[in-house]
Formats: sequence, structure tokens, C-alpha cells
Amino acid sequence: MATAQQIVALIRSFTRGDRERFTRVAEQLADSAAGRGQEKIAEEIRSLLREAEASSGPASKSRDPIPMLRPRGELAGVMSVASPDVRLSDMVLDEHLLSRLRKIIKEQRERAKLSARGLEPRRKFLLVGPPGTGKTMSTAAVAAELGLPLFTVLLDGLITKYMGETAAKLRLVFDAMTERRAVYLFDEVDALATSRAADNDVGEARRILNSFLQFLDEDRSTSLIFAATNHPELLDRAIFRRFNAALHFTLPQPGLVRPLVESVLSQFDLHDIDWEAVSAGAANLSQAEIVRAADDTARDAVLDHDNVVDTELLLASLADSHRVGRSLKG
Repeated sequence: MATAQQIVALIRSFTRGDRERFTRVAEQLADSAAGRGQEKIAEEIRSLLREAEASSGPASKSRDPIPMLRPRGELAGVMSVASPDVRLSDMVLDEHLLSRLRKIIKEQRERAKLSARGLEPRRKFLLVGPPGTGKTMSTAAVAAELGLPLFTVLLDGLITKYMGETAAKLRLVFDAMTERRAVYLFDEVDALATSRAADNDVGEARRILNSFLQFLDEDRSTSLIFAATNHPELLDRAIFRRFNAALHFTLPQPGLVRPLVESVLSQFDLHDIDWEAVSAGAANLSQAEIVRAADDTARDAVLDHDNVVDTELLLASLADSHRVGRSLKG
């Protein structure tokens, strides 16, 4: 009998159009059936897979896992789509923040239970925090956990200098939310709320903001809406009232540095690492910067240090991340 995990994986791969994973899971089911002596069922599954492979044309063999979901027409330059596979368990975040993300997922999975009591799951979330602290990845993890595609709104394609055009494109985005349940991300939403595009006056920027607020108010879809910002001080205060909750992302506390590094360097022997020194060296770096430093350390270890990672090598990579960060800030 198929396990619950296999059934979920089969359905998830089907809904995402991931033919390769669907085939792999189906083959696992056939092997399991054969192992239990159910040769007839195993052969039937394999026969169906062979028929599907034989009848598939070049288009269906594309490596693009979600061709049917890709935005078309006017939405093509306004949204991108992904089928994320990152899991919440893969992420290293503050436990309180992880708990809030788990609650979002649980509310969506148990919508029927809430509906029976006249309640609705929360769907609109504002993500606030410095760059590289996990806002975008958390959104991807929620989408993956719920088996939904992730649509990212491309603000450079959304915001134009022509009066009224941005609002019209915004309407298309919100119409898409109603037509296709998914997770929708407005990254760097402060650019939308405070845009001063070329030839736009303050009045036009205000009209764009008002349109965004109106569409958020009118949205009755079942899609999830995430809006991320590195600069909450730039947002109009009315934005905060349109979201069910604000999730605050911060630079990692010292206790999170070690699991971040270990998640990247798990293939190396880290028993002699001075974690106190490493935590101090990672101070004021974001999660993304620490992961990038660990990744650099891995390459250096393989190429120049006989696959040995030591404290000095890791601290050098963290110091490089600090230098890069300072240069980017001016």
C-alpha cells in the first residue's frame, strides 16, 4: 500500500506539472508493490508509465516543471512563477518566527475546520526586515509546504511612467489571484507604495498607492498575499492596516550562527571549530551573508586546504563578507 507521504508527493508533483518527480514517485510505488508480491499492480503501473513516456512529445519533456502556470499575455512581464522545493524545516530562523510561519501553514491546511466555525484563515502578510534575513525564502517555503506555485510580482514591469497603466496592471495581478490559487509575493513593496518613477508627480504616486490599497481591500480570493520590505519607514501607514499580520525578520542571534554554518558545511569535519569565535565573527551579518561565507569556505577547503575546514578559514570568509557589505553600503 502506498504511504501517505508517497500519495502527497504524487499529487504535489502532478499539480505542479513536475513530470520527472511524478514518474520517480510512481516508480517507487511500483517497486513497493513488487516487494509485497503484488506483481500485477507493479507491472500495471510500469506499463502506464511506459505508455505515457512513449506518447509524450518534445514539449512535455521540457525541463520547465510548470509551463502551464507561466504567466502569459500582459502578465508575462509583470509576474514570474516558481515551484519552490525549500521546506520550513530547511530554514534557520528564530523559533518565534518559525512558529508564526507554521501557524500560517496550519490555518491554510485546515481551512475547512475554520470555515465550519465561520472563520477564515489569514491570507495577507507583511514581511519586514533587513536584506538577506529570509523574507523571500520564507514565502517560498510556505508555498512549498502548501503545494502551491509562487508568483512574484515584478515591480519593474508593473510600475510605469504612464498615468493609469500601473493601476491597470495591478488589477490584472489581483484578477489572477482570484483565477488561480497560489502564493503571490510583492517584493520590495515600498517601491510600489512610494514610487517616484520618471515623469510621475506626487499625485500619480498617490493614485498608485490608493489603487493598491483598494485592490487589497476588495480581494476575496483564496490566494495568499505576501509583501516584503527592507524599509518599513517608507510605507504609508495605511498599508499596515490592509495585512492580517506583520512578520519581523532580524539578523541572526549568536545561537543561530552555528546551525547556519553547519547546514552548508555538513560534509566537513567541524569538531575543532571555535564556535564562539565564529559567532563573534558573524556579528551583524545576515543569514544570507553567513551562508555565502560558509559556501566560500567550502570551496576554499576543497581547492586549497585538502578538504579541511578550520576556524581560521571560516573567519576569513566571514571577514570577506563584512568587507563586501561595507563596500555595498558606500
